[in-house]
Amino acid sequence: MPFLTRPVLTAGALARTPQPSLPTGDGLVLRPWRAGDAPAVHAAFQDPVLHQWHIRSCASEEEAAGWIEEWQNSWEGESNAQWAVVDEDTDELLGRAALRQILLGDGTAEVAYWTVREARGRGVAARAATTLARWAFEEIGLHRLELLHATANEASCRVATKCGFALEGTKRSALLHPDGWHDMHLHARVRGD
Repeated sequence: MPFLTRPVLTAGALARTPQPSLPTGDGLVLRPWRAGDAPAVHAAFQDPVLHQWHIRSCASEEEAAGWIEEWQNSWEGESNAQWAVVDEDTDELLGRAALRQILLGDGTAEVAYWTVREARGRGVAARAATTLARWAFEEIGLHRLELLHATANEASCRVATKCGFALEGTKRSALLHPDGWHDMHLHARVRGD
């Protein structure tokens, strides 16, 4: 049965070119992950704040290396795209920014991020998410980006709002964390916002 509309984007929209580095223009770069980032990823996940808001832990540098390999390979699969957020001058890892659950045909994806403890309070997540959203809309042609966070994660809510992601509602009891089910705020931006 034929569809009444054409896909927003077709297969290859991401994978036909190498994953780009995305400078924020103010001292940060979103760059593809490298194998050498494993120790910094492992160190980041020893932070109790990441344990509070994320559902994964990282037990070793070897496990972090496996994640990085998955993140590197996800570009070709076009369902996820992951970047290391680093200091432009030192290449120090400050966090992660990602497009998850990419649906090219629908023109949608979910924005996700985390920052290392030392980077918090410096606008790293907001700058990275803003740069990623601009690239996703203007360079790739996605139509809608969603951003989810636990309702109790006030810092993430501030990041979403600062980046222009309007609060659309609450998904009740939507994600199981180690401390139980979390209600999740759903924020979104559409191209042209």
